[in-house]
Amino acid sequence: MQPIPTLDHVVVNVRDQIDDGQETYRRLGFTLTPRGYHSLGSINHLAIFGTDYLELIAARPDDAQQAEILRAPIGLNGLVFGTENASQTYAELLDAGVSVDAPLKLSRPVEVSEGHREAEFRVVRLSPGTTAVGRVYFCQHLTRDLVWRDEWRHHPNGAIGVARTVIAASAPMTVGALFTRMFGADAVRPILGGFSLAVGLARFDIVTPAELARQFGDAAPAAEGRRDYMAALTFRTRSLDHAANALAAGTISAAREPDRILVPAAAAFGVALEFRA
Repeated sequence: MQPIPTLDHVVVNVRDQIDDGQETYRRLGFTLTPRGYHSLGSINHLAIFGTDYLELIAARPDDAQQAEILRAPIGLNGLVFGTENASQTYAELLDAGVSVDAPLKLSRPVEVSEGHREAEFRVVRLSPGTTAVGRVYFCQHLTRDLVWRDEWRHHPNGAIGVARTVIAASAPMTVGALFTRMFGADAVRPILGGFSLAVGLARFDIVTPAELARQFGDAAPAAEGRRDYMAALTFRTRSLDHAANALAAGTISAAREPDRILVPAAAAFGVALEFRA
């Protein structure tokens, strides 16, 4: 048996610039959770949606344990699938021939109306080097009530969920083949310029750099020598007007088209953002 692909969250790496990242995403119209400090040393803010979320991840400049965050490019650098049983997912991926690290437990303190509590997680990560696109892993939430809280789900830009992640790849089928091993032969389907993996109500599109440019133009992040990289996010919003008003209030330059609003990667810490109603 293979895991079912469901989206837990996406991760934008801001390296050691958590203050700037927080301010930028606030100006983009997202409500962010209070700053979190993981037991492993990383720092984060979350934008919580209906069933998934966006995470800004950072590290202290001198934290040798988080060198991976500090070395990685700024921008979208993590795709996280959900799991209800990290140990089972680990075994299933090994059986499928996917290189994964053993489950790891981590936590972070959370201040809520009920007082101080610990949010706890178990993660199963594809081993470093398994894919060049960035970090890919699974997350089991042991305290879901400390993440999906209604006071954090309301965003001025109207965002209610991640609809799509776009990965640029010189050979899209290489990434598609990895997802096929992970989730089964019928999980990945061909699309214009590449392949797509359905991830619950969202999808991961793996496309050529030319197709990325066709869809996002100058708003797309620069490859900066990378052959494969995570490039863009599409958010579902309650209203394009809500999104436009929030971006204007944050003095964010964005292009409005009949069916979408496009924020260039340069204005969103290295990832192009697309809002669709």
